[in-house]
Amino acid sequence: MRALAAAAAVLVLVVTGLGWHSMDELVSSIERIGNLGLGGEKDGAVDILMVGIDSRTDAHGNPLSEDERAMLHAGDEVGLNTDTIVLIRVPNNGESATAISIPRDSYVDIPGIGKGKINSAYGATKLTEQQKLLDKGVSATDADKRSTQSGRQALIKSVANLTGITVDHYAEVGLLGFVLLTDAVGGVDVCLNSPVYEPMSGADFPAGPQKLNGPEALSFVRQRHELPRGDLDRIVRQQVYMAQLVHQVLSAKTLTSPGRLKDLSDAVGRTVVLDDGWDVLSFMNQLQDLSGGQVKFETIPVKDLNGWTDEGESVVRVDPVAVQKYIAKTIGADNDPHEETGGVDPATITVDIYNASGTGGLAGQAAQALTGKGFRTGTVDNWIGGPIQSSRVLAASGGDTKARAVGKALGGLPVFAQSGMPEGSIRVVLASDYSGPGSATSSTAFDPTTSNSTTMTPVPPAPPIDAGKNGPKCVN
Repeated sequence: MRALAAAAAVLVLVVTGLGWHSMDELVSSIERIGNLGLGGEKDGAVDILMVGIDSRTDAHGNPLSEDERAMLHAGDEVGLNTDTIVLIRVPNNGESATAISIPRDSYVDIPGIGKGKINSAYGATKLTEQQKLLDKGVSATDADKRSTQSGRQALIKSVANLTGITVDHYAEVGLLGFVLLTDAVGGVDVCLNSPVYEPMSGADFPAGPQKLNGPEALSFVRQRHELPRGDLDRIVRQQVYMAQLVHQVLSAKTLTSPGRLKDLSDAVGRTVVLDDGWDVLSFMNQLQDLSGGQVKFETIPVKDLNGWTDEGESVVRVDPVAVQKYIAKTIGADNDPHEETGGVDPATITVDIYNASGTGGLAGQAAQALTGKGFRTGTVDNWIGGPIQSSRVLAASGGDTKARAVGKALGGLPVFAQSGMPEGSIRVVLASDYSGPGSATSSTAFDPTTSNSTTMTPVPPAPPIDAGKNGPKCVN
């Protein structure tokens, strides 16, 4: 992949439109596409799928120049992967926005193709449909246009199937868009915990706070090699960058400058694609009360970060049921999000989980089950503290309400006081009698048909990133 967080620029388009003058001219310059199978459900919000596509053309299909490709570290190969996929939910009152990132290697059902990485839904569908049309004698131009539409439709359906959210609007940006739109707002501040040098992405930055121009920002958000969690850490970079971009524009009124507006208008016209049913001006009128503090960034839970298919392809395994439950809690769509945990907010609870059962992967499976219920997990490992006859939850006190919530979520495990445990710490130890969520007898048990991992690596959702905080958050 030559990944791109260009969707960040579309977020700026969405959440800062009221600060712009001459909006009619700007909106009229955007490439429009139709018949994508969008909307159809009234659920109290506008749901926008933002896509960063690994493209060597602009929004109108014109090839990038050699200088532009060199600036982007893009090479000459044709890119069709959608390596940045973000679902944004904006309630109809326009007072908040939640952006939910989906890892590019998430292994999902792709309509008409079967199982595959979600970032391949667009490209694989396009290529398959394009060849069918060419074989039928359709002209190359028409085949390209119609197959591109099919690719977009497949991606939209794949995201809807995974998240349970009907997509209302579609926004797409190519490689060049991220650079041009970043420069149009004068660059964005970021912060790194440590210096980085990674030639494949072009990332070469010192530690600490710094302002990045367009090409530098593209390298910053594209790097995945040499990061502890690979693509998941790259998503964190994308999110803190997008959050800071939104924060700067909303707080500093960046877009009131006529010069910056001209640069922005040119960049949007050349690089942004939107669905033709989106009345952008009306939508922006709903966002009058939106501020950086009401723009948050989340990431779906991951069941196995290091999954493998039977064909030997590395994938990120996700559980649609867990993803949909997590999203429902994140956007407040469930009726009583804390009913199952006795009124305790699971997002405030971090649990260490240990496997004393002898059944490989049980701790990881239970951890993923808890993640799907909104809990956060800490250490997930094998138990080395001696024989355990029955599964249990350990805490400083047997009456710990958070420990009891964990026990309830895992099928009614008892809570025992453990001498020496710090107040607030919660530890789950699973013995051979465990039959709760994540076990072989549970409906949420590990499905070996979608991963050959011998040791699962579940990744709970990271804490949300708030665009309203002052200054950039330091990241890896």
